[in-house]
Amino acid sequence: MSEEHLLPPAEPGRPPVIGPGHTFASVTDKISSIVLTQPTSRRWLLGLAITGTLVLILHIAIAYLLVEGVGIWGVNVPIAWGFAIINFVWWIGIGHAGTLISAILLLLKQSWRTSINRFAEAMTIFAVMCAGIFPLIHMGRPWYFYWLLPYPNTMGLSPQWRSPLVWDVFAVTTYLTISLLFWYVGLIPDMATLRDRSQSRVGRVIYGILAMGWRGSARHWHRYEKAYLILAALATPLVVSVHTVVSFDFAVSILPGWHSTIFPPYFVAGALFAGFAMVLTLAIPVRYFYGLEDFITMRHLENMAKILLATGLLVVYGYGIEGFMAWYSGNPYEVYGALNKLFGPYGWLYYLLLLCNLVIPQVLWFKKMRTNLVVLFVVALAVNIGMWLERFIIVVVSLHRTELPGNWNMYYPTIWDWATFIGTIGLFVFLLLLFVRFLPMISIFEMRTLLPEAQVKEGNGAEQSQAAPAQAEAKGGAS
Repeated sequence: MSEEHLLPPAEPGRPPVIGPGHTFASVTDKISSIVLTQPTSRRWLLGLAITGTLVLILHIAIAYLLVEGVGIWGVNVPIAWGFAIINFVWWIGIGHAGTLISAILLLLKQSWRTSINRFAEAMTIFAVMCAGIFPLIHMGRPWYFYWLLPYPNTMGLSPQWRSPLVWDVFAVTTYLTISLLFWYVGLIPDMATLRDRSQSRVGRVIYGILAMGWRGSARHWHRYEKAYLILAALATPLVVSVHTVVSFDFAVSILPGWHSTIFPPYFVAGALFAGFAMVLTLAIPVRYFYGLEDFITMRHLENMAKILLATGLLVVYGYGIEGFMAWYSGNPYEVYGALNKLFGPYGWLYYLLLLCNLVIPQVLWFKKMRTNLVVLFVVALAVNIGMWLERFIIVVVSLHRTELPGNWNMYYPTIWDWATFIGTIGLFVFLLLLFVRFLPMISIFEMRTLLPEAQVKEGNGAEQSQAAPAQAEAKGGAS
């Protein structure tokens, strides 16, 4: 049977999900060589040195905080929440795109997720790790963090279940656990490939342990696919539930500007908006520096740009509903809170937010802009900045002017606020650099299943009997 009979249905005018001319061997060689045979580049070492320095700054900032207390930050009365909660919500939002790409698109059988799901999952885990730092150090006495957990004790101490902080602990730890399991299970077949191809004894031992005895048998694949689908089904509702719970930190209060029913869906849409912006921010440089143009094609980038545009419109709709409900409520404090965003001392930040989240992403309506790498990268960076500004305005602008003018105050972050925030960015990139160097950033076996030889065409029994071994080889021929 000719190879043309095995080709997937043509999609006129759409870029492919994998570049032409690849075979099972070339896909495996290209992805595994990044980990096993490519020499460590000077650019990677420079990036590791810079981000490692930022991680050191983070350690210094946290150590000084534990010695001196939260007074080193810019928080005051009435702005008791500052950078810690702003950055917590921002990092949690960034982690959402990984779960969407990995779990939901897997359940929807979207083949274009294959090239980007692995490092999107890694991005989720590292972002949640960075997010988890802030509520802990914001407690004032972080060594009592276990008071938030329902542990058995003789003093009858139990968590305050009416506190959204307790809800955050359960939501975020559940999200991290499921995301970590989903990421690791997807890595197992590729760990076996690296185990079999590694030239060093240490590499064979480490990758062998991580592969958990994988041999690519039919039983292994059956159990793997079942476990992968179950974890995807468990992770899918977390996309909605986790950031909904985070929004309750604000929505369950009675503070004007926070007490709003639009916050849960508004926060979920904003999380996906920020998360896809970060995936684009990472995918474009990775694609360039590692020569992955055949695997991360323009189709992947354009699809992400479309999702970025759609979620951005949902976020802007949330801005409009928020202002409308403040006016429609007839509550003078709600009205003043909305006007304070526009004309108060932080008004310039709100207009910068609208520029980043509303104006700049509109260029993505045009295909020429969606396929321009420089434009995509600039838009993604703008959205990352805009979503951080959104969290700043939600937290600070709603707090700095209360019903009593005698309590009005301004919030100015200190050098320690900035050191902690920039330090977590350094930690995030540091972990990503280690990930792309020592683990396959693209799923080897999933990329092999996209090749024409692995496609099972519907047709007569002879065609299926000849195509089935090719599909089995795409999965089982790991090494």
